[in-house]
Amino acid sequence: MSSSSQASQRINALLDENSFVEIGGLVTARNTDFNLKQEETPSDGVVTGYGVINGNLVYVYSQDASVLGGSIGEMHAKKIVRLYELAIKTGSPVIGLIDSAGLRLQEATDALNAFGEIYLKQVEASGVVPQITAIFGTCGGGLALIPSITDFTFMEEQKAKLFVNSPNVLEGNYKEKCDTSAAKWQSSETGSVDVVADEASIYAQIRELVSILPSNNEDSDSYQECSDDLNRACENLDGAAADPALVAAQISDNGLFFETKRDYAKEMVTGFIKLNGATVGLVGNRTAIFDENGKEAEKFDGRLTAHACEKAADFVNFCDAFDLPVLTLTNSTGFGSSKCDEKHVAKAAGRLVFALANATVPKVNLITEKAFGSAYVVMNSKAIGADVTISWPDAQIGTMDANLAAKIICDGKDAETVSKTAAEYAQLQNNVKSAAARGYVDEIIEPADTRKYVIGAFEMLFTKRDERPAKKHGTV
Repeated sequence: MSSSSQASQRINALLDENSFVEIGGLVTARNTDFNLKQEETPSDGVVTGYGVINGNLVYVYSQDASVLGGSIGEMHAKKIVRLYELAIKTGSPVIGLIDSAGLRLQEATDALNAFGEIYLKQVEASGVVPQITAIFGTCGGGLALIPSITDFTFMEEQKAKLFVNSPNVLEGNYKEKCDTSAAKWQSSETGSVDVVADEASIYAQIRELVSILPSNNEDSDSYQECSDDLNRACENLDGAAADPALVAAQISDNGLFFETKRDYAKEMVTGFIKLNGATVGLVGNRTAIFDENGKEAEKFDGRLTAHACEKAADFVNFCDAFDLPVLTLTNSTGFGSSKCDEKHVAKAAGRLVFALANATVPKVNLITEKAFGSAYVVMNSKAIGADVTISWPDAQIGTMDANLAAKIICDGKDAETVSKTAAEYAQLQNNVKSAAARGYVDEIIEPADTRKYVIGAFEMLFTKRDERPAKKHGTV
């Protein structure tokens, strides 16, 4: 299989059968420097066009590594820019399949300008149509900005490389010591990769994601007829409270849950579920991950870290831009207390507050276990704009853990007094009924009834209209 056919075959593997229509297939490079005129440059190294995924129109470009390494030059970029212009006009997603050596050196400033033109169109399309990138080969230097501006990024687990600077030029590092371009490192450390998988799985998951998302910011065409029982009880749901990914799969229509940024800041879960046929964005605090035998595989301390806040803020911004309701699952006891967190967590938590408070879509908060201190306020509380707050009966809402509060209140007193005060504090202050009595919680429900009540809340909020003060944009 030639690489040339590989670029086209990738498109055909992604789209519905025989649906691809190529645009600009006869375009070639026009630069005459360094004998480029004598080089064969079919399609100028990128196959571009449109097709459908489950009947939904999408625009796709696939880079051809057999033509000058798939490098980006003037005409290569013009073809991608043309796709973006059509996508914005028709309100349809853009999917980029990346396999490129990067900037075409033979075209110098023309190639640099070409990069900028792609960036500009990406920015214009941001928040208008979903943008998805899948990296199958090299994506380095200035090209690494393309996935960073798009909404969702997939990386092939073996051959894909994503980097601004290659691992070998980083001070004190070399590829064998730490391959900073590998999918494993990029997905767990940078927060710019959503899914790492083999090539066939990536096509299947992009197809699933496109089917979940609206085509643009004005059409609610992501709705699907719901075949699942709206009143279905979710037995033992409280047993899954530590991992919102498990809760998500249980309350969603037919168990659908598409998790984003899966390997990054695992203490925060983000992803899409379906509720009565409508796509809903889910954000939740995670305290444990369980293996297939139900045993704890990873544990987290229930604190909001800087990375977790950034991950959640980005996701909420996407949901708000595309008019997708947001469900938060709150189970947090405070803020991360590492040196790294202290550097970044205030700013990151501020970004999450801004994202949630600024979002005008329906917002529902479900408090599952603990909601303590400012972390509770940050996680979509009533104070920052949640439309409906629901709680499970054994949840605790308050300033801090009762035992810690008692030690502060009873400083210098004997253990018996501290213990008695802790019990009183838990009963009076941290009891969910205390918060409900003050109107901070709207409903206290049994965990098994979660699906029914959450669907009811979003149905009630379906016609929500929420205006913000007139301004160009916020600055957080």
